[in-house]
Amino acid sequence: MSSAPATTRKREWLEAWDPEDEATWDRGLAWRTLWITTFCLTLAFAAWFLPSAIIPKLGALGYDFSKEQLYWMAAMPGLAAGLFRLVWMVLPPIMGTRKLVSLTTLLLVASTLGWGVRVQSPTAPYWELMVLAFLAGIGGGAFSGFMPSTSYFFPRRMQGTALGLQAGLGNFGVSLVQLLTPYLIALSALAVFGGSQQMAAPGKPPTTVWFQNAALVWIPLMVVGAVLAWTMLRSVPVTANIRQQFDIFKTQDTWWMTLLYIMTFGTFSGLAAQFGLLMTNLYGAGNEEIVKGAGASAQLLIDGYAVPDAVKYVFLGPLVGAGARVLFAPLTDRMGGAVWTLVSGVGLIGAIAFTIPALTPDTSSAAALDAGFGQFLWGMLAIFLFSGIGNASTFKQMPMIFERRQAGGVIGWTAAIAAFGPFFFGVGVTTLGPVVFYAIGIAWAAMCVGITWWRYARPGAPKRS
Repeated sequence: MSSAPATTRKREWLEAWDPEDEATWDRGLAWRTLWITTFCLTLAFAAWFLPSAIIPKLGALGYDFSKEQLYWMAAMPGLAAGLFRLVWMVLPPIMGTRKLVSLTTLLLVASTLGWGVRVQSPTAPYWELMVLAFLAGIGGGAFSGFMPSTSYFFPRRMQGTALGLQAGLGNFGVSLVQLLTPYLIALSALAVFGGSQQMAAPGKPPTTVWFQNAALVWIPLMVVGAVLAWTMLRSVPVTANIRQQFDIFKTQDTWWMTLLYIMTFGTFSGLAAQFGLLMTNLYGAGNEEIVKGAGASAQLLIDGYAVPDAVKYVFLGPLVGAGARVLFAPLTDRMGGAVWTLVSGVGLIGAIAFTIPALTPDTSSAAALDAGFGQFLWGMLAIFLFSGIGNASTFKQMPMIFERRQAGGVIGWTAAIAAFGPFFFGVGVTTLGPVVFYAIGIAWAAMCVGITWWRYARPGAPKRS
């Protein structure tokens, strides 16, 4: 009677695994694990950032929430993801890759289905949408389990490329959900479950949409991902209980790398979650001075200034950041991660400084608004670019600094803390204002440049990586 569980475990768990031994390393299994887990991670990021594609349109769908309420709602998935990542970071050695990836992918269905239901009529109370925003954070929590788990399968010399591919392609889920949403909601053929809605934008006639498509279309893919993971993945025998995994906090490099990853992924995730709302409130329909104004000057602005639709631009930032992570990952394997972390930090300082003047729109004329919006958009894309480079480089550094199990734990921990980016970005913009919050970003990046040079990049650095 007891042989069945033993047989199942033997089929799931590898008996031995050493990716540093070329003679025995199963390259096919490693790459299969990477691609299936990356597919599921892409869906996880889509679920995590689905609220960021929906929340800017809640007003047009008939909900009546204030700017502050919407900022808090957009920040909630980031808070949840950070908390969930603190749990998921310890699960890889306990659950194994197979169970972790398949069960997590199934959990994504809950919040995704909820958003699909609640956009169909503006009747949900604020607290319920906040709960759905919190549950969307499970998609962000997955990162701290999937990435360390995949790192077990590859030798150190390839981890920059492998983790860069997985994280970068996974990050594309952010851009994908924001890019496809405007097209999905216009397809009546996909609206199998539920009817249409009227979406009203300022100065434009109401349009018929099927907003539930933006959420429900992902659910069949999530089921497919869970089935693939359950049937095709195996688990590496890297075991440690929760207490044993806490030994990562005894080394100072865990804390230094946490600060660096807040600079890179915290920036990426924070901007990705709030990009649409920030654009709308500065240069779009959320800026009352632009849209409602008073007298002839307001009419001049309406007639002479093309108010941008955030949905048409919001996907560009995550696309640039994710693309940079993929493209620069092989370069980190060749040149080391620390030098590219330096490039990331210096680039972020310049990009943020360039963007700050555009955070205070000049509403004196349409030409001034156009110029300001252009500076805002290009500055934000530059911030995404350099944060993406740093996301690739820090994930090359960690496997070089720590031994295998610890590296997995540090990857999970740093990812957990950086996942609070959307929450702190939302809180910072709401309470401090965009200008002050971005200025703090410059100071943080400058601090991280100093840490990287002193600890990891300079000749004779203690942990050159």
